[in-house]
Amino acid sequence: MSADLSESAVPPPTESGESSSGPTRRTLIATGVVVGGAVVAGGTFLAGSEEATAAEAAPSSRVSLTVNGTRRTATVDNRTSLLDLLREHLDLTGSKKGCNAGACGACTVLVDGQRVNSCLTLAVRLEGAEVTTIEGLAEGDKLHSLQQAFIDEDAFQCGYCTPGQIMSGVACIQEGHTNSPEEIREYMSGNICRCGCYVKIVRAVEKTAARK
Repeated sequence: MSADLSESAVPPPTESGESSSGPTRRTLIATGVVVGGAVVAGGTFLAGSEEATAAEAAPSSRVSLTVNGTRRTATVDNRTSLLDLLREHLDLTGSKKGCNAGACGACTVLVDGQRVNSCLTLAVRLEGAEVTTIEGLAEGDKLHSLQQAFIDEDAFQCGYCTPGQIMSGVACIQEGHTNSPEEIREYMSGNICRCGCYVKIVRAVEKTAARK
């Protein structure tokens, strides 16, 4: 076998006749990848820092409102919902966070006597408002008549939707929409019970309204 190198295996001569000591094409490509990666990483880091700074600088406001008969004041991010104000700032966890999109009614409370989905209501827009939650219905140890009716009629299973159901039922009675089971179902349709206790819920509202 011949020991001669093929022509393609012989490195091309340099113009000076000396071996090249400068960077090769491979070295340049590798260096570019490393530098480019560092720039991208640096950009990501800077973007993350800017986002963190923006989050820290989110505008906040001081809001005062009456909750269950007591004047409460808190400083909150302007994006804070009434539900999060109640649960996270005022420690009133009776109102439940279900869908957090206004579709299930688990977070229903009364604002100035009107039922609202507290997950969709901005807290900062309620300056001076009167809010009633499930914790504010009872008078001491005496339950609200609809709370008692839910117990008497066994109108719950898991109980997660119950606070919102009761608050919506109270409003339904106050609004006068209890002339028939069909009307009650219509005006309670925004409250979802995944356990399927609708018949007993309607019965509890109907019986409570009849005693008014």
